[in-house]
Amino acid sequence: MKLLFAAATAILTFLPAMAEGYQINTLSAKQNGMGHTGTALKLGAESMFFNPAGLAFSDKTLDLTGSVTALKADASCIHDGVTYKTNNGVSTPMSFNAAFRIYDNLQAGVSFYTPYGSGIDWSKTWPGSILNERVSLKTFVVQPTFAWRITPKLAVGAGLTIAWGNVDLDKALVSGTSFDAVIAAMGIPGVPTLGHTAAASVNLKGTADVALGANVGVMYDINDRWTVGANFRTRMGMKVQAGKATVDYANNTVATVLESRLGLLNHSDFAASMPMPWVLSAGVSFKPVDRLILAADAQLTGWNTYRSLNISFPSPLEAFDQHIAKNYSNAWCFHFGAQYALTHRFDIRAGLMVDTTPVNDNHYNPETPGMTKIEPSVGLSFRPIERLSIDLSMLYVAGLGANGVKCSYDDLLLQKQMEFKADYRVHAFAPAIGVAYSF
Repeated sequence: MKLLFAAATAILTFLPAMAEGYQINTLSAKQNGMGHTGTALKLGAESMFFNPAGLAFSDKTLDLTGSVTALKADASCIHDGVTYKTNNGVSTPMSFNAAFRIYDNLQAGVSFYTPYGSGIDWSKTWPGSILNERVSLKTFVVQPTFAWRITPKLAVGAGLTIAWGNVDLDKALVSGTSFDAVIAAMGIPGVPTLGHTAAASVNLKGTADVALGANVGVMYDINDRWTVGANFRTRMGMKVQAGKATVDYANNTVATVLESRLGLLNHSDFAASMPMPWVLSAGVSFKPVDRLILAADAQLTGWNTYRSLNISFPSPLEAFDQHIAKNYSNAWCFHFGAQYALTHRFDIRAGLMVDTTPVNDNHYNPETPGMTKIEPSVGLSFRPIERLSIDLSMLYVAGLGANGVKCSYDDLLLQKQMEFKADYRVHAFAPAIGVAYSF
């Protein structure tokens, strides 16, 4: 029973993959080029995500936009002087928006976007597989929105956020080094050593139920040059009611040794709850001259709502229900951007994001290496015809590094608490393309 409890704990310590590092700030090809600013900018249909109040200033009868980003992130870990690297695929955050005019001062629309989601693949053969091997997380939001311009200078907007998602991840239950140590102590001959290859791993797969929230905002024109805005996206609780756990082994010999201890977990159900935290943004935009727009946003994400990870198992495994303290901290992201109209048909942009981490260095799990990141960007828009815009941008993510961070875990076979300590680095490229059509 003690071994099974340790196995359950090893699984549960990995489920917070939904949190640290998974908020997406690449939901507009146009605004990516301006550091993903938008709280105090009048972006038409795209305002439904950044600040719904901005939609009310649109003079379009119909506004359609779509953006897709190809996010390629690479992380590395230095552990005991050896460097290990991820083998990640490409993630594709996206956003599609459609807005239309009801009255001159009233607009409505609907958005579809992916505010959280990422993927990472460390493989089964690195020494931190006990913390993470692979993760794929996707969340989706549909947001119907209304925006009302109360006066020529003041507008408000609100949207209902309808969210769902899925998670698919792998982690080691028993490390190869622990398995080798136990086999050596037992004096069993002829068993090949595993080294850093995981002896037993678990796959956790589940779909979250639909969660509801809100996205509300206000925007005010101080004068013809200055605009201010504020936006609040509420917290949503994502719940996996019937996830499935599946155990696999490095080879048949390992299965013979471990299956009697881990068999109860194989094909068992689990339920989990975790937050999509609230986000509060405030922004200002300034037009020093007609062709130039400058913008700055300060975005606070309420990661402190993630106080604990709550997991439950069905009968007869209720004894393994978990309430694991996390105690994340709120984190700021600062956005800066500029746009200049070179001609009537051609705009250029530049931006910068400074994204701080919510992660505690003493509870550091490498699902996505958490660290403060500096993210410069550039972009452009071209209008081949009056109503059509083609938007391109490139964002680069440069992590500042996380040195000497650690994570504790219970070793299933050695029956003691272990600690994985390492240095991490991360960088990413995020090109994006978007199309907008309006009339």
